[in-house]
Amino acid sequence: MSTRRPLTSIRPARRRRTVAGTAVVLASVAVMAAACSSATPAASSTTGTPPTTAAASPTSLENWPTSSVSLQETGSSLLFPLFNLWVAQIQKQWPAVTVQTASTGSGAGLTGAETGTANIGASDAYLAPAAVAQYPTLENIPLAISAQQVNYNVTGLPATTHLKLSGKVLAAMYQGTITNWDNPKIAALNPGVKLPSLTVVPIHRVESSGDTFLFTSFLAASDPSGWTISPDTVVTWPNVPGSLSAMGNGGMVTACGSTPGCVAYIGISYLKQATTAGLGYAALQNKSGSFEIPTATSITAEAAGFAGSTPSSGTISMIYGSPAGGYPIVNYEYAIVSTKQPSALDAQAVKAVLAWAIDPTGGAASTYLDQVAFVPLPAAITSISTKLIAKVSS
Repeated sequence: MSTRRPLTSIRPARRRRTVAGTAVVLASVAVMAAACSSATPAASSTTGTPPTTAAASPTSLENWPTSSVSLQETGSSLLFPLFNLWVAQIQKQWPAVTVQTASTGSGAGLTGAETGTANIGASDAYLAPAAVAQYPTLENIPLAISAQQVNYNVTGLPATTHLKLSGKVLAAMYQGTITNWDNPKIAALNPGVKLPSLTVVPIHRVESSGDTFLFTSFLAASDPSGWTISPDTVVTWPNVPGSLSAMGNGGMVTACGSTPGCVAYIGISYLKQATTAGLGYAALQNKSGSFEIPTATSITAEAAGFAGSTPSSGTISMIYGSPAGGYPIVNYEYAIVSTKQPSALDAQAVKAVLAWAIDPTGGAASTYLDQVAFVPLPAAITSISTKLIAKVSS
């Protein structure tokens, strides 16, 4: 298991120039979700939800309330588009259940779960040991497998070109020691590619972000002697002249799209938006030395290398693993949930929502995951998540 610093409570971010970002509005959610089909387990009312320590399958927990209940979900902007797809289908099939979603960053998702202002905190990062000790009822439940792109705005490159970048080169770009895109270290990784003499503009997240945790974990793992900043959801970034900060993945897309020479880390669920904004995305060097772009095949390959070592808590880093064909920045997307919900009705609804989300015939179907470039959990991890969900009670 990784010893890197996982998700901690939200802290104020240090700002340089900040580009305001807005949450992505999925105008076509209802249309897309209408095309998604799933099995419809029976709904029922409830007077109590005793915890269950074992569950054969997610379906066994999909006991949908018939009494009206409203849940609050907040956190990861990377998971936000998928949650909106799920919620549209849930409200269509089980109208008694309402889920209010918000793209606020993984740190805010943790805070919401800690304070009880959210039933579900969405996060790209797992709980820190300190948070587990302070809030013993909190769990991090894997919902799906995601990845992180490294995007850039470099003019003159064909759309089919994916610049090859290594962790060492990216660390140097974010430290301000590689300042131009035609730097010899970048050129050496990309023979035959005509690179412009364009200033590198690093962009990072301004809020407490699981994406920042993933990216800094990759830098620390791939360049341990060059990148000495500990991975976290908020870090003190090197003081690079002209660097930018942005709010949320949507803000990162906007900032990079309007900034020639930018380099940015953006969740894979924003791949379509990033491409529409004219951004390229890199082929990253993995631990075996090969360069991979984030595809279903490369993401699945990387995650498969960690399936057997994922503990019963679901807590693991899947950054910079050993699979030869693996993309080196992948992660479980987590629901941060308290096993003690405010009411029996809330607990029943939370269990049904999360169980359906990981059900291969429900929210884990390709009709949902493909739209955000996620891949489903392996069967062994679905079993772990099911057992964690079963612990939720009131």
